Amino acid sequence: MSSARQAHPVWAQVGRLLALVLICALSLQLWFLLRVAAMAVIDPASTSFQRSEAVRLLGEEAEFRWSQEWVPADQLSKHLRRAVIASEDAGFADHPGVEWDAIEAALSRNEKAEARAERLQAQQAKRAAQAAAKGGAAPAKKIEAKVVGGSTITQQLAKNLFLSSERTFARKGQEMLLAFMLEGLLDKQRILTLYLNHVEFGSGIFGAEAASQHYYRSSAAKVSAEQAARLAVMLPAPKRLQRQPYSAYMNGRTATIVARMSSVELP
Repeated sequence: MSSARQAHPVWAQVGRLLALVLICALSLQLWFLLRVAAMAVIDPASTSFQRSEAVRLLGEEAEFRWSQEWVPADQLSKHLRRAVIASEDAGFADHPGVEWDAIEAALSRNEKAEARAERLQAQQAKRAAQAAAKGGAAPAKKIEAKVVGGSTITQQLAKNLFLSSERTFARKGQEMLLAFMLEGLLDKQRILTLYLNHVEFGSGIFGAEAASQHYYRSSAAKVSAEQAARLAVMLPAPKRLQRQPYSAYMNGRTATIVARMSSVELP
């Protein structure tokens, strides 16, 4: 009997702890929900990703360079809106925030990429060991798999607004939940406007207006179809691609996006 009485307080404490965790989790989701609802009428001044980038730039660069200017939906070129949808999320007008087929395809590609990286790493380690046995050589460098996310524009916006860039299942799950909140409380045009005003187009360059001024000395309302497509192509890796804006990859991908833009349905 005494052991049963001793066990009871332990389970009671576990129950209280689980209840506290549940309350905290629900409170966090309510806070997210209220923040998203407010964005229907309030333009957010910054995002979680932008703030983390500001901290990084302050710590790593001698000169802090930052450019962003909010513009309303009617000052964002239709070319730009079509180009971003064609490049990043062809089903944007129709999906509920998450495209399960795209996620499944991304997981499959990532598994293959990770397996290939492991094989190359093993081969490199074997060659390094053979070279070391003959007189010394530098240790094998770590080979990283090229990982793709399969995220929609809505998911990308959710991550940029509220979350970090770490790759964990918990973060991905929260990103999906936020995407459903965005889609449930905001219309597609508002989601796209938020995305285009805050997405990164290069180191310290955020939003379509800042990008258009930086790269073309033009407003976001006046960029051409080719200029809009070139900006859209930068989005998966803006810091890297801003250093080679007219590379063979950029030129070819830009031409592909321009060809797709006429069939894009705008929200």
